[in-house]
Amino acid sequence: QVLLAQSGGGSVQAGGSLRLSCYGNGFSYFGYCMAWFRQTPGKEREGLATVDTVGSTNYADSVKDRFTVSRDNAKNTLYLEMNNLQPEDTAMYYCAARSVRGDLCYGHSWWSVEYNFWGQGTQVTVSS
Repeated sequence: QVLLAQSGGGSVQAGGSLRLSCYGNGFSYFGYCMAWFRQTPGKEREGLATVDTVGSTNYADSVKDRFTVSRDNAKNTLYLEMNNLQPEDTAMYYCAARSVRGDLCYGHSWWSVEYNFWGQGTQVTVSS
């Protein structure tokens, strides 16, 4: 059974930092591209950061230079380090996994429909 279990998140004041984790099990984690998305009520899910199987990363302009995505394949875990958080970062955050026809995944995608598995979501709230 596929599992993407998220941890971390919570509440922080503006300017603070948080780290999210996402543990994957039940699939070949090392072969999947991984990503972080977020969503607020009434809005579409927004891609924030992606990392492929060779460690190449890509960021949305809204989080570039503040958020850092990384993966530890030995631990089947994806991370999102978030610094200088602002109230507009308040959202539900999701991790996701994407494969490409069973091969190793390279490159990046912001299209949520291309992702095979999703975490349960974790709330991040930033107060001013």
